[in-house]
Amino acid sequence: MNKKEQIIEVIPYDSNWLKEFKIEASRIKPLFSGNFIAIHHIGSTAVPGLSAKPTIDIILEVCNIDLVDACNDAMAGLGYEALGEYGIFGRRLFIKGEEKRTHHVHTFQTGNTEIHRHLCFRDYLIAHPEDAKNYAELKIRLAKEFSNNREAYVENKHEYIKRLEQKALKWCNKQIILK
Repeated sequence: MNKKEQIIEVIPYDSNWLKEFKIEASRIKPLFSGNFIAIHHIGSTAVPGLSAKPTIDIILEVCNIDLVDACNDAMAGLGYEALGEYGIFGRRLFIKGEEKRTHHVHTFQTGNTEIHRHLCFRDYLIAHPEDAKNYAELKIRLAKEFSNNREAYVENKHEYIKRLEQKALKWCNKQIILK
């Protein structure tokens, strides 16, 4: 089964996703020792109550992105495939599970705006359950429509996510000002 043929399945929220994140974070963190800054649970599995594909998305924040490639073999030892930047400048992406993805590790150097963007999106959905519900409904519909085509699933939710992301960034920036 190639990547285009992966079955897209959106399932109800599973409280074990947080435990799975914590277990995986504890396995990953030591591999980056002196380069490690923080590790964050992101994506739909990080939003309590939100239906999601059962893939744990993680942001690994490091001091120096150029040192990450030296950890590719260590990550392979945990079952990850290194994909390099994979379309996002300044990122190193690791995926676990070819036919059934279980984890994505998006690695960024501290200060990269992608970190802020992902954390704002997560926090916005937690704080706005109606938007989270609408997002879940879209994902469920698209998963049924494009169950065998990952690219089509992602492409068809792209514009909705971009609009929601803009709301999230405005909300997040307002929260920072209010603090």
